[in-house]
Amino acid sequence: MEQTLEALSGILLKAIPTALILLLLYFYFKAMLFGPLDKVLKQRHELTEGARKAAERSLAAAEQKTQEYEAKFREARSAVYKDQEETRREWLADQTAQTAKARADADDTVKIAREGIAAEMAAARQNLLASSEQLADQIATALTGLRA
Repeated sequence: MEQTLEALSGILLKAIPTALILLLLYFYFKAMLFGPLDKVLKQRHELTEGARKAAERSLAAAEQKTQEYEAKFREARSAVYKDQEETRREWLADQTAQTAKARADADDTVKIAREGIAAEMAAARQNLLASSEQLADQIATALTGLRA
């Protein structure tokens, strides 16, 4: 058993330089490889997050501009509808005025025509009265001429 312990102590003694080399390699790799690698990974993560946040900001700005565009579009459409309604009302008022003027002109024409017809009727009556007296005289003359 003593031999085993001596062999084990010899192995441990020989293993100390290897363990030291491994510890040195560990710290060396940590300082030279893993430290810069962690640094690069952190930078990459920050850049990725920064790009993601920038994309979210751009998306939010685009959404806001879209809403502004839609609001302006609604306002413009409302203004166009308002102008169309105003134009329609003007046309309707103009049409109503023209209809009223045409009706007044037609009433005046009818009034003038009635007055003309009334004057012609009065003249025709006078003419008939004058003609009826002549006819009455002619009839009376014809009747008296037959009896005489």
